[in-house]
Amino acid sequence: MDSNSIAPAGFMKAAVLHAFGNEHQLATEFIPVPDVGEDEVLIKVEFAGIGQWDLFERQGGYAEMLNMEVEFPYVLGSEGSGTIISKGENVNEFEIGDKVMAAGFLNPKGGFYAEYATVDRKYVTLVPASLNAQEAGGILGVGITALRGLEDVLQLQKGDSVVILGASGGVGYIAVQLARKIGARVFAIASGADGVGMVRNLGVENVADGYAEDLLAAAKAAEPEGFDAALLTAGGEVTKTVMQSMKKDGRVAYPNGVFPLPTSENLKAVAYNGEPDADIISRLVHYVKNGNVKAHVDKVFPLEQASAAHVALQQHYLGKLVLEIK
Repeated sequence: MDSNSIAPAGFMKAAVLHAFGNEHQLATEFIPVPDVGEDEVLIKVEFAGIGQWDLFERQGGYAEMLNMEVEFPYVLGSEGSGTIISKGENVNEFEIGDKVMAAGFLNPKGGFYAEYATVDRKYVTLVPASLNAQEAGGILGVGITALRGLEDVLQLQKGDSVVILGASGGVGYIAVQLARKIGARVFAIASGADGVGMVRNLGVENVADGYAEDLLAAAKAAEPEGFDAALLTAGGEVTKTVMQSMKKDGRVAYPNGVFPLPTSENLKAVAYNGEPDADIISRLVHYVKNGNVKAHVDKVFPLEQASAAHVALQQHYLGKLVLEIK
């Protein structure tokens, strides 16, 4: 289906799954526009964020882990931005025409890989003036995941030392900024020279290239006594190095979807989901307002190229990938 195809009345264009599996399962077709309940808003989606967890969801990982009852066609996409075009009778805090961003992790009425998404009002917030629509489409999912890990799981405090692995990726890039705002000492592990440069531009002095450097030596130089906390937004062999650089009572967390799983004989790494709620969305927006936390969109794909975007997720990129829905 090309991007100029127009949906029949009551239908919308969406990238859908008819079965869980690889990226080739994603197909663009017309499906019914979801209805709007009394506590929900209908958003005409402009941009949808693409996250690493989308791969896990596409493969059926969450469905199996949470023992979900799944109906196909299935629409991925846990974050997006757009315009409210309809709202339920209990929704008073938003108006038709409001520019909003929303989170909808495992949204029962379908995700944001579509022209329209129906979302409970508690997962919706006005787009801060410091973000454009493209940035707004890709910040909530990663922002919530980063903030949930730092504040709620690791309980990061001012003065703590923290190592953030995957610092040039979507979650890591936001986590580095949030950790600095909290007042922690940040050691960031980014991917490639371009990733290191991007993180350094945020004002982070201690940045290492996960591809090229002696990470253990760099970590010991940054924090000779070891780190208080670690947020692992990427997996692989480098997680072992991170574990070796922790204090004996160090706290380690990673969002579900990171693979291979971090392991250590001495420390337990706590897995968590970046689940949205009104409280954490409010906390994140507080950090984002006035440009205190910035989004970085590396590449934009049209909705019809969702499968190509999922391939790109497994390759080198900085910050976020997003879908543009036209």
